[in-house]
Amino acid sequence: MPNRVVHLIPADRASRGSRNEQKLRTRQRLIDVALGLSAEHGFSALSLREVTKAAGITPAAFYRHFRDMEELGLSLVDQVGLSLRRLLRDARHRTESEKGMVKASIDAFMDYLHENGNLFRLLLGERQGASPAFRKAIHAELDRFVSELSEDLERYARSRGAPLRNPEYAAEATVAVVFTVGAEALELPRHKQASLAFRLAEEVKMILRGARAASRKK
Repeated sequence: MPNRVVHLIPADRASRGSRNEQKLRTRQRLIDVALGLSAEHGFSALSLREVTKAAGITPAAFYRHFRDMEELGLSLVDQVGLSLRRLLRDARHRTESEKGMVKASIDAFMDYLHENGNLFRLLLGERQGASPAFRKAIHAELDRFVSELSEDLERYARSRGAPLRNPEYAAEATVAVVFTVGAEALELPRHKQASLAFRLAEEVKMILRGARAASRKK
């Protein structure tokens, strides 16, 4: 009977992997706890001790994961911005028509608000907050929203032979309207958000019609 070769993972490597996984889980728990607490009071009102107590770790252990509360906050912004941008990008790419893109994007956005209102509140609440680093990070996220939407608007316009004048301006106006209506929607029960979604769709269509009309007048 031939000898079988058994490949074993060294104990120290397995231990390191386990520690790294635990560290990542604790880091994510801090982020999740901070998101939950910031929905009630705003992130700028949170203390390190409050976050660590809710996460079930000591204040000293916090510093194994983040330099300070500001770094934790910047991680929150990254996660919130990335998740929302990915959601809206996927919605836009599920359709080949501009009308379908607008509807799919707004439906996805309203669903996101219903399920993750506290995350959106973080972006809204800290956009004009006291921390320069926070404001810079949030404005950078907004710029990414604009950049990705601008690329998709230009692609849709080319595919239908109806160019937009300055698609980046149309994207910037659209993002501004979406965030404004999103702030209103947060204060309404779900059954009253349908009229807001309709209004938002009409406003976005008006922006796009205006951009096409401006292109024809060049």
